[in-house]
Amino acid sequence: MAVDEEVRARAEAWSTAFSYIKSSAVVCAVELALPDILENNGGPMSLSQLSAAANCPEEPLFRLMRFLIFHGIFKKAQPPSSLYYDQTPLSRFFTSDKLGDFLLLQSTPATRSPTGLSAEALRNGGPLYLRSINDANPWGPAGLGTKVFTDAMAAHARDTTRMIVRNYPEALDGVGSVVDVGGRHGMALSEFVQAFPWLRGISFDLPEVVAEAPPPQPRIELFGGSMFESVPKADAVMLMSVLHDWGDQDCIEILKKCKEAIPVGMGKVMIVEAIIDEDNNNDEFTGARLSLDMIMLAVTEKGKGKERTYREWAYLLKEAGFSTFKVKSIDTVESVIEAFP
Repeated sequence: MAVDEEVRARAEAWSTAFSYIKSSAVVCAVELALPDILENNGGPMSLSQLSAAANCPEEPLFRLMRFLIFHGIFKKAQPPSSLYYDQTPLSRFFTSDKLGDFLLLQSTPATRSPTGLSAEALRNGGPLYLRSINDANPWGPAGLGTKVFTDAMAAHARDTTRMIVRNYPEALDGVGSVVDVGGRHGMALSEFVQAFPWLRGISFDLPEVVAEAPPPQPRIELFGGSMFESVPKADAVMLMSVLHDWGDQDCIEILKKCKEAIPVGMGKVMIVEAIIDEDNNNDEFTGARLSLDMIMLAVTEKGKGKERTYREWAYLLKEAGFSTFKVKSIDTVESVIEAFP
């Protein structure tokens, strides 16, 4: 399989895995009466106007509309000064006098996805997505040890780490040791130590997560603790799919602790996360990144977790005291952001 063909297949696999998110987001828009509000207004509305009419805070509404615009449900209208939203022929079919009420059938407990969005969640800060799985939140303490969640995170970590090894092995040049913050049972590090025989890994996670881990493979140490208190010292610290779970201020505090753990003047922090490019809808993975953002909006407390733009990452790193950073694409949903003191 040619490389570009593999990239397209990988993007399609991610889109397929997240296919339910689109219908959930449309249901949420209908619950908020967004098609009716825009239709009754008779023309484009600004974010603040739409927010007031829907009784929904601007920040989660912006993220929902960004996702729905990408999928062609609504569209942007651009007066000179700010962003305005408008109907499309498709969104007009979801008003209450057409298919809107039929679509709301999908919001019943029997049909809504466990990680589906809801108007209640956006208005009140959730996470109020829980509809099944015995109301167990996989992001909460009760879910941290569940086999389904652990297996899913392991699969994701292995796949993303393999893409780093394949497409950006230079990331580990000159690195003798690396701490994987939130590394659970060392799934990502297992790929690294196999590929880089000189590397020593420390998988750092909550004590209750580490306690359930099987014995690690050679050159991997398991370490329990809190990333809000201190991080084990190493040449490099990696945060893979961790910061998108947290709001900005928490991210800044986590990054400061990671910065304290690396050698002054020569260490680095590797952030492996999605970067949303709001001006480029041609990237194969844009849809998957926006779907991940909808999941974060649905499952994190008050929707604080999110996928971030380049500008938002730059803000976090500056506030955490990093002097410079660079970004490397690895031909998947995530990129590698290397931050230097």
